[in-house]
Amino acid sequence: MRVTPQLAVILTLFATFFWGSNFQATKLALSSLPPWTASVERFVFAVLAIFIFMVLKGGIHGKVLRQNLFAFISLGTIGVAGFNGALFVGLQSSSPVTAALIMATTPISANILEAIMNRRFPELIRVYGMMISLFGVALVITNGQLFSGGAIHTASGDLIILAGSLGWAIYTVGTRTFVTGATPLETTSWTMLFGTVILAIIAIFIESPVPSLFSGKLESHLASVYMGIAGSVFAYLFWNIGIATRGPGRTAIFFNFVPIFALGIQVAMGDIPSLAQIIGIIITISGVLLGQGVVTLRFISKGLPAK
Repeated sequence: MRVTPQLAVILTLFATFFWGSNFQATKLALSSLPPWTASVERFVFAVLAIFIFMVLKGGIHGKVLRQNLFAFISLGTIGVAGFNGALFVGLQSSSPVTAALIMATTPISANILEAIMNRRFPELIRVYGMMISLFGVALVITNGQLFSGGAIHTASGDLIILAGSLGWAIYTVGTRTFVTGATPLETTSWTMLFGTVILAIIAIFIESPVPSLFSGKLESHLASVYMGIAGSVFAYLFWNIGIATRGPGRTAIFFNFVPIFALGIQVAMGDIPSLAQIIGIIITISGVLLGQGVVTLRFISKGLPAK
């Protein structure tokens, strides 16, 4: 099946929706499971599901693994184990709102990395779009309080999540730059497998994963299953399809939709957004559309009243 740029955009949006729902699922998983153990359980389900799917799709090709072994291990360590481990550990002391704001910086990091590796500067219109969308995200997840002049306190988890966001930026660019001759499904499967192995090793040394799993509540395990299937397999696969079709820079800006979808889930649960958050949603979507070239500054200026 040929993936068109339009379909790639839709799949990328689905990926960000699944990740947006992961914030609530992560809170549920952490209610009775330690962070590294919860991450391992999530990705055990993910690896099993995606390898079954890969076998049904066309089998496992040893040549692809041998050709990209170092890249798969490195990207799995950084983008799967590093990113998710940092997120789970960081959310122990950081709030989901702060975590979402930090993760929203990923498009900027990815575009800077892509520009450095390709020895060029990103287009100004893309930079403008990223900055506008990031401003909108800040309004959404802080309910407008970010610019009220009050003191901003930084928890230790904030810095951990920041490190995770940088790891995700490296993963986003690295899957296109360092992986050769592999499909998005193969890239997702192998990086996820090696990332899970790293997570398991860390969990064994830091926590007691087996007793923790037996003592965990049913809802925590169900949350891990959801994150493993939807929030990992489908999300990673759709994200990699977007990267392969449209490039890392044009895909990464969609990561700003993660907190928007997270907020939408909050609304569905009865938590209505404030006016500042609604304005932030509009600004964020406008910035993404501008950065993608869907709308232009000229189009926006035509919509403004004449002075």
